Amino acid sequence: MGLSGRAKAIDTTEDAGRRRKNRKNKEKPLPKQKTHKGAAKRFKITGTGKVMRHQAEVRHGLTQKSQKRKRKLGKAVECSPAFSAILKQMLHR
Repeated sequence: MGLSGRAKAIDTTEDAGRRRKNRKNKEKPLPKQKTHKGAAKRFKITGTGKVMRHQAEVRHGLTQKSQKRKRKLGKAVECSPAFSAILKQMLHR
């Protein structure tokens, strides 16, 4: 029934050879660095470069905890320096 799709794609003209040469000389762009989305949702970097995180123990059993403890647990705290270095790599900062 005619030429198959594969036969149509083959181009034996001189122009096709030139196109192949140009493709080899062309530099490939580096892939974009992707932010780790799980880390981006959980941690924030302040203007001074500190990495802030939320504290645990605030989801269940709130009736047993004192008001003072619940109030303090609700605030964000700074991550440790060792963990901050890892997170900054994940967030590309």
